[in-house]
Amino acid sequence: MRRLISSGSRFEREIGYSRAVVDGDLVFVSGTTGYDYDTMTISDDVQVQCERALKNIAAALAQAGASLEDVVRLMFIVPDRADWEPCWPVLRLYLGEIRPASTLIHAGLQTPEMKIEIEATARLRPRFRTPAP
Repeated sequence: MRRLISSGSRFEREIGYSRAVVDGDLVFVSGTTGYDYDTMTISDDVQVQCERALKNIAAALAQAGASLEDVVRLMFIVPDRADWEPCWPVLRLYLGEIRPASTLIHAGLQTPEMKIEIEATARLRPRFRTPAP
């Protein structure tokens, strides 16, 4: 079963994509930046952007019935190599015990204000269910 998840970002509507797609037991989260979708603003600080991107990913995963603990793969896109290492403490805080497989790519993003983009794949875990009496 395929299900589409939206964050409400105008980009999804204008470009024609979903924040996440649930297909079977997999959740594919689109490349996600540090925009605050409520205010459509983005911080100048790469660490703040990284944390906001992870929170945006967590929100999409929650809509899919998953969490960051279910993430099995990440892709990071960082235009400026100097911005990567400052993200490490944030990533360690959110993902340090989860330790998904990951890849880093240095490439340009949609706007110069964007300093990091994160794509995630998660696997939905069967939730514990108490058998009926």
